[in-house]
Amino acid sequence: MKIQNVAVIGAGTMGNGIAHVFAQNGFNVQLVDIKEEFIERGLANISKNLDRQIKKEIITENDKNQILDRIKKVVNFEGIDPNTDFIIEAIIENKDAKLNLFKTLENIIKKDSIFSTNTSSISITELSTVCRPENFIGMHFMNPVPVMKLVEIIRGYSTSDQTYLIVKELSEQLGKTPVEVHDFPGFISNRVLMPMINEAIFALYEGVASTEAIDTVMKLGMNHPMGPLTLADFIGLDVCLAIMDVLYTGYNDSKYRPCPLLKKMVAANKLGRKTGEGFYKYDN
Repeated sequence: MKIQNVAVIGAGTMGNGIAHVFAQNGFNVQLVDIKEEFIERGLANISKNLDRQIKKEIITENDKNQILDRIKKVVNFEGIDPNTDFIIEAIIENKDAKLNLFKTLENIIKKDSIFSTNTSSISITELSTVCRPENFIGMHFMNPVPVMKLVEIIRGYSTSDQTYLIVKELSEQLGKTPVEVHDFPGFISNRVLMPMINEAIFALYEGVASTEAIDTVMKLGMNHPMGPLTLADFIGLDVCLAIMDVLYTGYNDSKYRPCPLLKKMVAANKLGRKTGEGFYKYDN
């Protein structure tokens, strides 16, 4: 099966990054969201990131215009072209919302197309129960998508070998390095990363050290490019909490218990960069 027409559902940070890399690599892309303003915001972010690539002489101004021309705005899921070859979902990290979306799409999109999800922790097998399990797969990009090379490819229980091979090849076409991962909560990336971030939050909560000190130890002592609390702000504390909840529920193990401080900050809407304040304050 040749993939040419792609629909990216969700125009937020991950969605617009995914649309960017597909369009840059010659695919026709529908960028889909529930409001036109969300799509416009996503397109503005794509344009800004393309300008960065122009500045670094990765692409030209003409390349930028061609990439943007390949991206079509689609408001609401019902407007997606039924003949779309490949769907990738990048909406909020909420299982019910994703299930409702795929249940709707199952009755709209042609039966031989592939459905994928960019979920960072939710079971691929569970999400595939409402649609086409053999043609369903996890395709977890890293943020920022235009820069990061890794794609975790997660098979559900019924994902076919053909679907896996198509998505593996697709990842390579996008200039990414695909890594096959089995369907366990958090996969590999977040099963390892999120408990580290959560432990850093516990260290702050218990008064072991300041925010800056914790990040400095991990940057200078462990050679991490970004401290765990800075990274949590970058990811979004609500996303971190959602993933920790999936890990805690999925493994029924106290080592995945979300830190009370993380819960409190999310309740206070101190979510990091996107709200202007998390563990640090930001001028948005």
